[in-house]
Amino acid sequence: MRVPNSVVLPVGTHVDCCQEEEVEEKRQDIMAKITAMLAERKRNLAHCINNLEGSEEPKFYVDQWERLKEMESCMLTILNLVAVNCTDHRDIKKLEATILEHVKNEELFPEVVRVLPPVYRQVEAAIVDIAQSEEMADHGMMDLQYLLGKLSQRKHLASLGRELLQDILRYLHRIGLVVWYEEIKQLESTVFLQPTFLITMFKLLVRYRLVQQLESIS
Repeated sequence: MRVPNSVVLPVGTHVDCCQEEEVEEKRQDIMAKITAMLAERKRNLAHCINNLEGSEEPKFYVDQWERLKEMESCMLTILNLVAVNCTDHRDIKKLEATILEHVKNEELFPEVVRVLPPVYRQVEAAIVDIAQSEEMADHGMMDLQYLLGKLSQRKHLASLGRELLQDILRYLHRIGLVVWYEEIKQLESTVFLQPTFLITMFKLLVRYRLVQQLESIS
C-alpha cells in the first residue's frame, strides 16, 4: 500500500480442503473484503488529511500532510484471486502461467518492454554464478565493494564501475534476484545474494503471538 502503482495478485491456497462450491464462495468473499479494506483505507486517509488541514496550526504538520498525500496517491491494482491446491503440481504450473501472463501485460507493467543493456544480463548471470558457488556462505551476505571486486575479475566485466553496479543492483532488487537496502545506512554496503535466507530468518524472528510467547517465559 506504500509502493506507487503496486499490483497485487491474491492467491488462495488449501483448495483441497474445500468443497468445489465453497471455492467460488470464498473467492468472492475475499475479494469483497479486499475492496472494503481499500475503501476504508481511502476514507481514513482523507479523514486524517482533512483533520490536518483544519487544524489551528496546519504549518506544523506539513511533513505529516505530505506523507499522507503521498500514501493517498499510491494506486493499488488488485487482480482476481487465484485458487490453488499446493499439493497438485498442475495447480502450481497454473499459478506460474497466470503470474507470467500478468507480468507481460504492458498496461500493468509499462517497464516490461524496456530493453536492458547487455551488461545487465552479464552481471545478473555472474551474480547467480557467485551465489551458487561453493565459497559462498549460506547467508549469502556480501560487501558491495567486495562484490564489485569479484565481478571485475571476470574478463567481460573488468571495466564495471561502482555506480553502474549500483544501478544494476537496483534493477536486480526490483525483480527479486538480490536484496539491497541502499536506503538503510547500516545496510547500504551489504548485498544479500540469497534472499531466501532473509525469509528464513524473518520466519524465526517475526512469529504469530510472539509477544505473548515471550511474556509467558518466566
